[in-house]
Amino acid sequence: MISEVSNTAAKVDSTFLFIVGLSVALLVLITALMLFFVIKYNRKRHPVSENIEGNLPLEIIWTVIPTVIVLAMFYYGWSDFAYIRNAPEGALPVQVTGRNWSWHFTYENGMQSDVLKVPRNKAVKLVLTSADVLHSFYIPAFRIKEDAVPGMKTRLWFIARDTGSYEIYCTEYCGTGHSHMRSKVVVLPEDEFESWHSGQGGEGEKETEKRLLSEKGCLGCHSVDGSTGVGPTLKGVFGRSTVVVTGGRERQIVIDEEYLRRSILQPAADVVKRYPAIMPALPVSREEMDALIAELKDLQ
Repeated sequence: MISEVSNTAAKVDSTFLFIVGLSVALLVLITALMLFFVIKYNRKRHPVSENIEGNLPLEIIWTVIPTVIVLAMFYYGWSDFAYIRNAPEGALPVQVTGRNWSWHFTYENGMQSDVLKVPRNKAVKLVLTSADVLHSFYIPAFRIKEDAVPGMKTRLWFIARDTGSYEIYCTEYCGTGHSHMRSKVVVLPEDEFESWHSGQGGEGEKETEKRLLSEKGCLGCHSVDGSTGVGPTLKGVFGRSTVVVTGGRERQIVIDEEYLRRSILQPAADVVKRYPAIMPALPVSREEMDALIAELKDLQ
C-alpha cells in the first residue's frame, strides 16, 4: 500500500513497487523457464547433445528487453532523486546540522530546536551540513534520506500530509554514539506551528529549562533522568563526587562550577572514569556559558 503521509513517501513508494513488481515478474519468468528447460531437455530425452549455432532474434530480444527494463528503473529513480532535491519556491527553509551525536535545527527567524517542527501541508526545504564527521539524515516515514557532509551543503524537501510525530535517524556510522543520534519530526497544524515559530508557543525550545543543553547537542550523549548514555548523566551533576582521569592519573573530585567550565571548553582535561574521551569542545560565549552552568545546577 502506498503511503500518503508525505508527498515524497507516495512518490518513492510508487517507484519501489514498480521495481519490486518487475523483479518478481522476472524471477517467476526465469524460474519457470529453468524448470521448463530442465524437464524438456533432460538427459533421458536427449542422450546425445546437439551443437546449437544460435538464434539471432532471440539474442536481440534478451538483450533489448533487459536494457529497456534497467533504463526504466534508472529513469524513475533519477526522477525521484531530482524531485526530492529541488524544493519549490516559497518552501520553508530549515538549516539542519549533524554533530556527534545529535541533530540541530535552525529556522530563518533564528528559532532553534533539537526537534524538527513543521507545518502540515506546507513545503519544507532542509539544507543539511555537518559540524564534524559524515552523518546521514533519514526520515523513514517520509522515505527521504540525505548525507550531511562537513564543509558542504546538501538539500531535500517534503510536504507532510498528516499531523503527528515521526522518527529521525542517522544512517551513517559516525562513532560511539551513532545509535543514539535520533530526533523527531513533529507535524503541527499551520496555526499552531506559526504560534510556536513566532515564539508565542510557550513550550518552544527557546523557553524550556534545558534550551542550551539541547541546542549545544549535550543531550545527544548525556541523559537528564539518570539513565546511562555515551557520557555520564547530567542529573544531579552539580556537587556530585566522581572519579576523573587527568593526565593518565585518577583523582576524586567534587563537581563544581570550575570543573563544569573546564569540561565544556577543554573536555579532554578531566575525563570521567569509564567513559571515552570523545566529547568535543563546545563553542560558547560567556553568556551562554553562564546559562549552561545555571541549567546544569537545576538538574537535580
